[in-house]
Amino acid sequence: MASKAPSAVQSMFAEVPATYELVNHVLTLGLDVLWRRRAARIAAKAGGTQWADMCTGTGETAVYLSRLAPDGTKIYGVDFSDAMMEKARAKPQAAGIKFVVADIKSLPFDDGSFDLITMSFATRNINLSRDILVRSFAEYYRVLKPGGRFVNLETSRPPSALVRKCFHLYVKLFVERLGRRLSGARTAYGYLAATIPRFYSAEELAAIMKEAGFGQVTFQRLMFGAAAIHQAVK
Repeated sequence: MASKAPSAVQSMFAEVPATYELVNHVLTLGLDVLWRRRAARIAAKAGGTQWADMCTGTGETAVYLSRLAPDGTKIYGVDFSDAMMEKARAKPQAAGIKFVVADIKSLPFDDGSFDLITMSFATRNINLSRDILVRSFAEYYRVLKPGGRFVNLETSRPPSALVRKCFHLYVKLFVERLGRRLSGARTAYGYLAATIPRFYSAEELAAIMKEAGFGQVTFQRLMFGAAAIHQAVK
């Protein structure tokens, strides 16, 4: 499934940092906050002292992780958009997080660096093709320690045809229009509205994680399958 080129996606995210969190909260009726916190609680059970939130954006999930992290845990927020991370760095609660500008397909970390990797609502953006997504997940696999855990939160394709139709109708009618009105960024939310209905089912995404090298992959659906939290273990 093809998508925008990396440079186009990067330019798109440079337009939205100021309103990014607000628009997400409005479009999901606040559910994105609950889902991020739930994913962070699941992720924190992985233990260890080296955690990384990939495609961290404005650092929401990284901050939730920092609140749950045991003393001595180092948390990294990684993203290719410095504009988004400037918003993250400005948060007082993110003071202990180390933010790194990097392409997740070629991470500046040694093999086996992390006990935990998380990612929230960014998998669609790195899904420039299935092969590229596999390669990105394989890079996560590389920098995880043996037994390390990857926890991924993303929209999903509901298994019920009726729920899927209702979900996609909501996306079509409201996401682009409301997102554009609140943010002033037409391209970003047109892109969002186009990618959500075409994204993988929870089972398909689990298969992609296994293709990237992960041996144990589980998932739990949220909101009748409109989103899902995947856990993959190295």
